[in-house]
Amino acid sequence: MTEPGKLRDLKMGYFGAASSYGGDGESKPQLHQCVIELNGCADSLHDGGPAGISQHANSNYSLSAAEMESLAALCETFLPSVAATDGSASEFFETSASAAGTSERVGGMIKERVRHPKKWLMRMSLWMLSTWYGTYILCGNGSLSNHFPYFQRFSKVSQKKREQVVVSWSLSYFLLLRMFFRTIKILSHLAFFTQVDEEMNNISWKAIDYPGSDPQFKAKARQSEEWNLKEKVRSREIEEEEEELYGPLFKGIVNLEHQVVAVGALRKFGFPVTLLSPSTKSPSPSMIIKCDAVVVGSGSGGGVVGGVLASAGYKVVVLEKGSYCARTNLSLLEGPAMEEMYLSSGLVATDNMNVLILAGSTVGGGSTVNWSASIQTPSHVTREWSDEYELELFRSNLYKEALEVVCKRMGVQSEIDNEGFNNAILRKGCEELGCKAINIPRNSASDHYCGWCCLGCKNGRKKGTAETWLVDLVRSGNGAILPGCEAIRITQEKDGRERNRAKGVAFEFECGSEAKQMCLVESKVTIVACGALCTPPLLKRSGLRNPNIGKNLHLHPVAMAWGYFPAETDESWPEKDKKSYEGGIMTAMCNIGSSPDQEPGYGGAVIQTPALHPGLFSILMPWVSGTNIKQRMCKFSRTAHVFALARDKGSGTVESSSSLSYIMDDGDEKNLQKGLEKALKILGAAGAEEIGTHHNKGRSINVKKVSYREYERFVKEESSRPLKDLLTPICSAHQMGSCRMGIGAKDSVVNQRGETWEVEGLFVADSSVFPTALGVNPMVTVQAIAYCTAQSVLETLKRKRN
Repeated sequence: MTEPGKLRDLKMGYFGAASSYGGDGESKPQLHQCVIELNGCADSLHDGGPAGISQHANSNYSLSAAEMESLAALCETFLPSVAATDGSASEFFETSASAAGTSERVGGMIKERVRHPKKWLMRMSLWMLSTWYGTYILCGNGSLSNHFPYFQRFSKVSQKKREQVVVSWSLSYFLLLRMFFRTIKILSHLAFFTQVDEEMNNISWKAIDYPGSDPQFKAKARQSEEWNLKEKVRSREIEEEEEELYGPLFKGIVNLEHQVVAVGALRKFGFPVTLLSPSTKSPSPSMIIKCDAVVVGSGSGGGVVGGVLASAGYKVVVLEKGSYCARTNLSLLEGPAMEEMYLSSGLVATDNMNVLILAGSTVGGGSTVNWSASIQTPSHVTREWSDEYELELFRSNLYKEALEVVCKRMGVQSEIDNEGFNNAILRKGCEELGCKAINIPRNSASDHYCGWCCLGCKNGRKKGTAETWLVDLVRSGNGAILPGCEAIRITQEKDGRERNRAKGVAFEFECGSEAKQMCLVESKVTIVACGALCTPPLLKRSGLRNPNIGKNLHLHPVAMAWGYFPAETDESWPEKDKKSYEGGIMTAMCNIGSSPDQEPGYGGAVIQTPALHPGLFSILMPWVSGTNIKQRMCKFSRTAHVFALARDKGSGTVESSSSLSYIMDDGDEKNLQKGLEKALKILGAAGAEEIGTHHNKGRSINVKKVSYREYERFVKEESSRPLKDLLTPICSAHQMGSCRMGIGAKDSVVNQRGETWEVEGLFVADSSVFPTALGVNPMVTVQAIAYCTAQSVLETLKRKRN
């Protein structure tokens, strides 16, 4: 990798790095452990508990000694020291959560990161388990001792009994106990399997046959250390090498932490900047930036709009809450990457913990960490949106043009040179069942064989907005990207018209060790593209009152099945050297229906494969005992996952960034059950030795040792289990519809131009404007709608200029 002291410089960008040049080059990189924040963002700093709750449940305090005692016992229960059956895995099996310091890490997560509205209940439960009476209430007779005084707190209960209690919670009739089980399981497993030591290794990785970071990336990083810019004469060749090293956005990134340098950079780009003297009034802006357009968010929506406007000659400021991770600054380690590049450090959850949600939060947004799938809007969806929702945009020539333009800009193609483990299994299983698996169009080359793209693209060959549209913005000389800047509200003015007019954005940013500072961007138009989870809270904070804001949230719920394909067999397929975490993440898919001519998503659900590195793998796999989970993890590298994704009719509500509700429709549940049945059969037909789902009971079956009738009965039973009862983890990587487009303010938030009904000059350009769920991966559709919205913004700017 680059020299440790230069890691921070690569994040700052060209102008941020200049001010820190010559700093402490011997300092070590701070690659933090993965931390998660369940369903929370910066605008919500409360627990959601009732007023007057006691101090031990207050999020402003560290966990008490009593809570930590219970947490340590729980982590030890989930991940104990057990006898190893394999000498090569002995260190992993014998290392417990307490030996790894897992409870201390989880305690830090709970204090600093967790913003879930039910957090106070989790802390109350931890406190109760530190008392004998609370332990008896939560654990029942299983917590009793054979000796006087019989009652005991949780930490004093034997490991065997604690495991029995935890299993009973996972299957409990009481929802809150199932929520408590899931929360502690997620926190403890994610911390244990993603934490790294000084050498960037984890105690489990050797045993589970996982290298940590991409081995090819490690080799390239070592070579880059030998590249010394100071010893070379600056030339075009050197600039190309610099771009290869730092990424194509490096010269357009402006880090406001170094304000003097940032002001100079912005003025160099042609932005008028005014520095304001400190004021005792709070909050007061420290700086005002003027531009033609400000875009909040740099993902598939914001990146496209920013690139189009800047290329047309307008001055554009892009605000991004996340950080900029240059190619050589990537760790490709699951924990640090999730903390750096995902909303809430990797996981958001619905209020009842039923749906676990992934959303990108970095320069490039979800397009930087997604799985490359680049599927055009299915024709049955565009017909529905244009006919049933009367949105003429989706049958217009402009929309057809937009689809072609964005796919061309991303280099979308469908060829595959070498298929990875999971997708090869999906394709083989479909062939054996007589159904058709189709190639997934992707924004990467046919030879792009990388399973780490969910943690950032090591060489820029995956063409997200940070490698395409934002590059257009930077190279135009008309745009600047400001990472680490969180929009607080949209500023507005009244000019005698019926509607207010947007005049810019107030945002906050970190300024070293000092308190956050606030700045203003004054603009002619404002485009919000924060994503379906963060756009509604921003609009609400800005005073918009449209009742549809935050409603109609769709999540594309996902349920998964797994199959184990041991390498130590006489079978020549799948190849012994192939691993579950390698290869293109998504290259093959099929529908749940049997017709080979149906387009993707038709029929209610699609079958695809995920990217699961050890942390996410561990939180999804069923937990039935401490020994069993370690045995399951040792099969990690040869365990394939196949999932069903539903085009959901059910919907939810984004109340705030820390409160997200969702109700799954009965029809969606049936589609997922059909999908699970097909996924299990695909895995079995492909030659899996063992198959199962993520249901808390943890049932599996050895396909090679049972009769066909037993196999069919198992598939039917496991796929027909209810999915709304918190017994099977449901996941989501696509969020949409929470500020939907429509023909009137009564049932929508924006019109067909992407402009809000309430505020003139305020546009929304992200997945929140979808009228319904899409049914397939949404990146191309988001970019196409954003491209159309950008044309509307250009018309508005031209009118203002004239």
